[in-house]
Amino acid sequence: MIDKYFSDTFDNLSVIQKEFDSYQNDLFTQRQPEFFCLELCGEAGELANLEKKAWKGREISKNDLAEEAADVFIALMNYCNSRQINLANSLEEKLAVIESKRLQLKNEGKEY
Repeated sequence: MIDKYFSDTFDNLSVIQKEFDSYQNDLFTQRQPEFFCLELCGEAGELANLEKKAWKGREISKNDLAEEAADVFIALMNYCNSRQINLANSLEEKLAVIESKRLQLKNEGKEY
């Protein structure tokens, strides 16, 4: 079932992750994984803050949300690379777990 939705995703994600690793290593200061973890949390927090403002009724531009989402993605790539985490493999494994749980609940007449 997962392949129906993600047939090319895992291969493409591996390529993207490798490109981010080269870009980071070639052009930026070497950083510890903890730095990238904190950066990821900070960027996710900035995105969450925009969503909170939107939830409270403030006008937040799609461009601002997109910029923060991109920052989160970049920070995630940098974190995974610094920890030698193959995100495509991790994603594939996690989606298999989710799908298994979803099917189990479906068979019990419940929603995931």
